[in-house]
Amino acid sequence: MNKLYYQIIGFVSSTRLLNVIVLCITQYLVSIYILAPERSLISIVLDLNLFIIIFATAVSTLSGYIINNFYDFEKDKINRPKLFFLSNLISKEDQLKIYFFFNIITITVCMYLSIKAFAFYLFYIFMIWLYSYRIKKLYWISNFFSSAIVIYPFFALILYFGVFSMKIILMALFLYNLLFLRDVVKDLQNFKGDWIQKYKTLPIIHGVFNTKIIASFFSLFTFIISIKLLSLPLGKIYFYFLFSIFFVLMWSIYLWIYKNQKNYLCLHNSLKIWILIGVYSITLIS
Repeated sequence: MNKLYYQIIGFVSSTRLLNVIVLCITQYLVSIYILAPERSLISIVLDLNLFIIIFATAVSTLSGYIINNFYDFEKDKINRPKLFFLSNLISKEDQLKIYFFFNIITITVCMYLSIKAFAFYLFYIFMIWLYSYRIKKLYWISNFFSSAIVIYPFFALILYFGVFSMKIILMALFLYNLLFLRDVVKDLQNFKGDWIQKYKTLPIIHGVFNTKIIASFFSLFTFIISIKLLSLPLGKIYFYFLFSIFFVLMWSIYLWIYKNQKNYLCLHNSLKIWILIGVYSITLIS
């Protein structure tokens, strides 16, 4: 019984199950309030094809977290010992078995949907593996690639509903920038483990000071996007982007003030919380 309990804990930790649940909720909210506001709530909830798309996203993302955890074995031992302990309550062999099992499920359900869906998610699975195995160790490109992977599943919804607009582009860019900033500050937080494992991250190649300059540039870009969004009809989510201007400004100031791993963790978590607030705020869109 104790072994099963620890395996469940290990599974939840290695797959970041809560993150995946939030991703699924976000995809439904985006579908209801942004991509298909003219449709009734019940018609979207009962849409089988949409369910398959979101299910495929969830399962492939779960497998992605597992393979990322698999390749980060040594680094997490240094940077995040508590998370390392929980994630590795499941053996590496079992992690690989679960990884392939989840990918088979994803491919199978996508084949039921269409050949295009099959190709779309096969590419998604490949991108996650490539990032985990190789790209995350590469200079500069890893930050862009990581943020793109998070955004990628939402294009499945855009293709499904056939909706594209300036508002959607700006919101996607806004989210992409927050994810990029989160990834950069995570590199600052994980500097020690990345250096030991010879990862070519921004802080290691260019130093902490120059990395903060780059992050400040993307903060400014996020600031500009927020202002541009305020000029569009948004409903009450207008206030989220209004407060985002002040949030990004304060975040950038503290980025320069903070110096150690604990401080960088606070910045990382603040971005995660702000993104979660943004997810809830989708319900306020006009």
